[in-house]
Amino acid sequence: MHTNDQKNQYHQEMIMKADKAIKELSALSNQCNFRMKYHFMPEASWINDPNGLIYINGEYHMFYQQHPYSAENGPKHWGHAKSKDLIHWEHLPIALAPTEDYETHGCFSGTSVYHNDKFIIFYTGNVIEDRRVKKQVQCMATSQDGVSFEKDENNPIIGNFPEEGSQDFRDPKVWRHEDKWYMAIGSGKNGKGNALLYHSEDLRSWKYMGKMAESRDTLHGKIWNCPDFFEIDGKDVFIFSPAISKSEKGQENRQAIYWVGNMDYQTGKFQEEVDGDVDLGKDFYAPQTLVGDQGRVILIGWLDMWWNAMPTQEKGWAGIMTIPRLVSILDDGSLTFNPVPELQELREHHLEWNELTISGADKHVCLTNGGALEIIADFDLKVSDAKEFGLEVRSSINREEKTVISFRQEQNELSVNRKQSGLSENGETTCELIPHAEDYLKLHLFIDSSSIEVFADDGRTVMSHRIYPDIESTGVQLFVKSGVVKANYIDIWSLKSIW
Repeated sequence: MHTNDQKNQYHQEMIMKADKAIKELSALSNQCNFRMKYHFMPEASWINDPNGLIYINGEYHMFYQQHPYSAENGPKHWGHAKSKDLIHWEHLPIALAPTEDYETHGCFSGTSVYHNDKFIIFYTGNVIEDRRVKKQVQCMATSQDGVSFEKDENNPIIGNFPEEGSQDFRDPKVWRHEDKWYMAIGSGKNGKGNALLYHSEDLRSWKYMGKMAESRDTLHGKIWNCPDFFEIDGKDVFIFSPAISKSEKGQENRQAIYWVGNMDYQTGKFQEEVDGDVDLGKDFYAPQTLVGDQGRVILIGWLDMWWNAMPTQEKGWAGIMTIPRLVSILDDGSLTFNPVPELQELREHHLEWNELTISGADKHVCLTNGGALEIIADFDLKVSDAKEFGLEVRSSINREEKTVISFRQEQNELSVNRKQSGLSENGETTCELIPHAEDYLKLHLFIDSSSIEVFADDGRTVMSHRIYPDIESTGVQLFVKSGVVKANYIDIWSLKSIW
């Protein structure tokens, strides 16, 4: 039997070992042409879900799932970084390493809160047997300085799943409402994903309340991962990511769903009013939020997906985070997700076009070149009669390699086509835009060394993807398939590196 001091000492030794492994891998990762210019990425190794996002004392803290010993998925640790502006990040020592028998296969996702002058992490201890989940339990760890964490000697604080749950019992989201704390845990049973709700007065003793929410159709998923919860302008928002197996790749999937409604704290039930998608791209998962300065709700997600192409693994790293997104709510109850204004600090060289019109069959106009760009394009749909038009980015000189963002007017469809994007997953992602009264289409693009994020119609629709083009493929073109397209304006900025 080891004392708690001995366990904490061993934990710190394992953290130092993990941090050393990352430093050793970084010599290889720094040679990679796909390293990001302004997105958060690890120094080296594998990362996935963002965890425990929190804003405290003027600093943003982001934890995340990390396997420090290789660029492959493996037993999860909690990586850690902080920022004063959401843009420039400082890597910190790993916060959690799996060292106890209740977490032999990883410290899974969760939440952080700040209470009584302490940082408190809530996470899932994961145990695997024969490549399947044997047991998942909820645990906590505390820190005075927000850097060095000690696991609670009474872990696990929730050791068994209730009757409505299953062995898949993970990713606690903790928040405070009035004088009580609440915890939603992702789970599922009988083919229906659900969130299981607990409450506590002291963050240690938790009482089960029942199912907070449950799948209503197959696209809501059989198991829910990474639940998130927040309030915005008098409404409650619940976010979850359906667990998707590799065998379901290529099928119609929803990877991050939001429900807007009302939380009934008496019954423990979430009453949904609006159902929407956080992001419709194929490389997006496990978004989490925090409440930042001035009460802003900020969202960050994992800009990757489990089974998709990850050519960076050959260079000792895998996984990035999205740019931070500002969450807002519209009068109809739906949400918008837009780049935080802090990103404007990265703008450098600016090019602009006003009243730009092109016409014909398969016509294109070269606009600029660049591997790290922000583009805002506003198209006049009253004048434009082209059936299809859009932008080509990260294009080679002969246009044989490119990523195509196109709009089809008759179908009101926006698509991101990666069939010629280099080492990326082949395929095209298409979504129907949400109808609204304005006769314009606004696209806001963020392009980095190996990613593209597309924000349409002022954040009503978002699509995020990884792309892996040749380093020389940097062209940007406006194109039209046939007919006329008019851009009211196009603004393009090159963006500075944050590293």
